[in-house]
Amino acid sequence: MKEEYNIETLNPRKNPYSKKLKKQITINIDNDTIEFFKAQSEDSGIPYQTLINLYLSDCAKQKKQLQMSWK
Repeated sequence: MKEEYNIETLNPRKNPYSKKLKKQITINIDNDTIEFFKAQSEDSGIPYQTLINLYLSDCAKQKKQLQMSWK
């Protein structure tokens, strides 16, 4: 076994998932919204944080514009 390895020559391929890396953030979400996604999580078997990420990713991908009306 070598004492030192050149890491660049060991695996010259780039990580295909590097564009999909996630960044941890802090966000304030209403309790009822969290409970909604937790209920969806129980039905689907997908962790609720993953569901929130999937929903937000879908909104970004489709370039959805926020529609709000104040009553």
